[in-house]
Amino acid sequence: MDNRESKVPALQRAVAILDYIAERGACQGSALIPVLNAPKSSVYLLLEELKQLRLLSQGTDGLYRLGIKLIEFGEQASGQLDMREIARPHLYALMQETGLLCHLGVIDGDGAYYILKIESQGTIRVRSWEGKRLSLYRSGLGKCLLAWADAEKQSSLISDLEFIQTTPMTIATPEALKVELNTIKTRGWSYDNQEDLLDVRCIACPIFDSSHKIAAAISVVGTSLQIFDEKLAEISEQVMRTAAQISKELGYTG
Repeated sequence: MDNRESKVPALQRAVAILDYIAERGACQGSALIPVLNAPKSSVYLLLEELKQLRLLSQGTDGLYRLGIKLIEFGEQASGQLDMREIARPHLYALMQETGLLCHLGVIDGDGAYYILKIESQGTIRVRSWEGKRLSLYRSGLGKCLLAWADAEKQSSLISDLEFIQTTPMTIATPEALKVELNTIKTRGWSYDNQEDLLDVRCIACPIFDSSHKIAAAISVVGTSLQIFDEKLAEISEQVMRTAAQISKELGYTG
């Protein structure tokens, strides 16, 4: 076990348990006591909690094994990583075609995040990074992901939002957001018109997988000098075309 001081020692011990079993296979709980250098009672309480979370399982032989929840995590992580590599050449081509910064993003929990960024070669830059959390109501990509989420998830996410108006264009109420989401689905693309940052605009389109559910979204981001009203139709068509190509590679047949 790593001896560095941790601000969350229980979490560090939990990861140490998972690492140990991953490397050595199924084991008795007693084998973990010297590994964690913790009291027996604490070790078994942690093992029980990991079982409840399905991160560990325990057979009739009493041995602890890695749980089914880790398989779920692995499949989801693998899917996102695979999607990044599928999307990368398409987003690079879109960046060259539009001259705009391009992103791939997903919903994870109660937020949206960039998982891939293709930097623009243009002279005007917009600051972003992979892993950046996005607003679900102020960003084009966030609104896009929310628009195509299933009804129950969408309702739950909206009910948890705290609406903070960062520019005069920011959507300020759940009712206004719901109207906007309906418009997005009808139009086929999402638009952030300086709703998060003044002078920054974004166009986003959904990515669908083989089950015909939204898997991610892509976006182009630029300033109002790069994405101006007369260019909206052209740029949105380019983004929709790219999204359709990525969706096709993910098995979508719609």
